[in-house]
Amino acid sequence: MLEIRNVVKTFGKNVTAVNDVSLDLMPGVLGLIGHNGAGKTTLMQMIATLTRPSSGQILFRGVDIVKNPNEIRRSLGFLPQDFGIYPNLTALEFMQYFAALKGVRDAARIRHLLELVNLHDHAHRPASTFSGGMRRRLGIAQALLNDPDILIVDEPTAGLDPEERLRFRNLLSELGFKKLVIMSTHIVSDVESIASQLAIMRNGKLIAFETPELILDKARGQIWSAQVGNEQYDVLKDKVQVLHAQRSGSNVNLRMAHPHSPCQGALMTEPSLEEALMSRRYAALDSSQELAA
Repeated sequence: MLEIRNVVKTFGKNVTAVNDVSLDLMPGVLGLIGHNGAGKTTLMQMIATLTRPSSGQILFRGVDIVKNPNEIRRSLGFLPQDFGIYPNLTALEFMQYFAALKGVRDAARIRHLLELVNLHDHAHRPASTFSGGMRRRLGIAQALLNDPDILIVDEPTAGLDPEERLRFRNLLSELGFKKLVIMSTHIVSDVESIASQLAIMRNGKLIAFETPELILDKARGQIWSAQVGNEQYDVLKDKVQVLHAQRSGSNVNLRMAHPHSPCQGALMTEPSLEEALMSRRYAALDSSQELAA
């Protein structure tokens, strides 16, 4: 469906935002993961034809969209990270405005999308009164107006409460059964249960393109749990990769990444996707803080 071939994007003479990235994408949910500044947003902007690659090709159904951007625009929905609203418009008026811009004349589709994102009871409320989660849901509704084959969402759950995040993830998961959904995030839990593929970026480069299952499989046998004393913890933290540390009285409960048992009493444990990404095999993702849920 979508082929990205050796795409490079440079700004000025010294800044390479995307460095020789190649991907072959089919319908499903792609989790685009990496720290802030990894190149995720720039890559999505090139797919959305908002900016042009410095070199390389992006093909949609065999057509070069750099040369023919309209080939993908009619099949594309896009929700940027900073999604603005017109505060004086109601949700319904907002949708009607974007429908006119996209050439959608089906009033029933507008009503259906407001129901899909659970805003039908708020259709006549000014968007200025919406919470952050409601505004994001309105944003995804407008992105779906033209029934796109490719949906791109950039950090869609940023600032949302846990209930809103869960609702948003479920919606994207359902859309991924028929469409290609590209979801950029640095929050691993957002893609852990819905992504069919993960593309992991660092400093503009693609360092891994694998299924979540394969990433987990590679980390198995390297994640350990143990309870140690404070003095032993001070020694261990300089020798192993500590993924999680929680103090409990005079002891510390640890989860660690290491090729073999890091200390006496350590138990091999099943990794979470976040831990797998943080382990030495994917150490290029930098730190647990950048991938914290």
